[in-house]
Amino acid sequence: MRDRSGSGRWLIALLGVMTSVGAFAIDMYLPALPSIVDEFDAGAARVQLTLTACLVGIGLGQLLVGPLSDRWGRRRPALAGISGYVLASLVCAVAPTVEVLIAGRLLQGFTAGATTVIARAVVRDRFSGTEAAAYFSYLMLFFGIAPVIAPTVGGAVLRYTDWRGIFVVLAVVGALVTAAAVAGLPESLPPGRRHAGGLAGTVRGMRALLADREYVGYVAVIGFGMGAMFSYIAGSSFALQRVYGVSAQAYALVFGLNSLALVVSGQVNARLVRRIPTRRLLVGAVTVLAAAGVAEVVAVQWHSLIALVAPMLVLTAAVGMILPNTTALALDLHPERAGAASALLGFATSVSGAAVAPLVGLGGDRTAVPMAVAMAACALAALISLLTLTRAAPVVARVDQGRRDVDPRSNHVPDSKIDEERG
Repeated sequence: MRDRSGSGRWLIALLGVMTSVGAFAIDMYLPALPSIVDEFDAGAARVQLTLTACLVGIGLGQLLVGPLSDRWGRRRPALAGISGYVLASLVCAVAPTVEVLIAGRLLQGFTAGATTVIARAVVRDRFSGTEAAAYFSYLMLFFGIAPVIAPTVGGAVLRYTDWRGIFVVLAVVGALVTAAAVAGLPESLPPGRRHAGGLAGTVRGMRALLADREYVGYVAVIGFGMGAMFSYIAGSSFALQRVYGVSAQAYALVFGLNSLALVVSGQVNARLVRRIPTRRLLVGAVTVLAAAGVAEVVAVQWHSLIALVAPMLVLTAAVGMILPNTTALALDLHPERAGAASALLGFATSVSGAAVAPLVGLGGDRTAVPMAVAMAACALAALISLLTLTRAAPVVARVDQGRRDVDPRSNHVPDSKIDEERG
């Protein structure tokens, strides 16, 4: 990262942590899914609705709060979101029934989505082009570390208490992030750059985004790409623990290894993106994603743990490059509506995850075939979307030739220069 100032490093770290609260909400309780099934005497598909509800909530939170932040600024909605996350986590901790847990997870996801979409918008407020792709890759460090830490912490908590203790820990984490945001989150969108069109203006902005074929193409790529990853997230706990007999702690280690691949590939991308066109990197990563999805379908036929885990590792590594590059390319098309554009990207990822999670559980908790098929289908759909919806003649993209200062005391945004072709 070029910014050496303490305030700049603090801001990027804070935005990274804000981006990761949704990952904590999704991943930390995964080792407890089988025990939740047993306590509520519910089927796997029904309990996986708690994951679906969280993903739907994250999508709705981003879809609603992102455009509002274009009007109200970034700081106030972010603080409201992370504070609500604490309360929602406590609701989940005391849920008496699986229905109440599902409702609590919906609220938890909504509040996490608010903080996530604003973190991305703040980055886009200050950077564009390859610089934005690089900084989104830095955020991937936090987004990737969260899944490494979360299941491991969840497995450790299960050694001393039940699954409810996991949500208590999530509430404590949320409280710490709230305190940090109150102390150090700057306002990156000055009043002069805000939209004052109200609901009608928000709707017009969304329609303009959806009318842009290339932007929609990148939304589809990130949606299907994350659908492939969420197929793995939703199904791996049952596949590894029930089908292959690994312990909750061992599952957390496997999950952490895959998340580490996400982190490493994101940081490699931060270096490569300064030398290789962003879209070229994206095409390569999505191609690898599709190959890994097909390999997973083949692997489940062998009933080998190593054969099952290897394609998962490759798939998550590919996602580590898809997320920052797709986000940067999509948001660079509409910098004037970074909140709304970021919201639709986030909504696509959450909706795709919410759609595949219950499908993965339809085959029961004693087979890995539905998980593998969903991974392959989503990965291939991402590749098709990239090659068709974004296949137009190369588009000249704006790229910053210098870093945008992340000093929270300044809202100055330098001009961009046109010097790089997409693809």
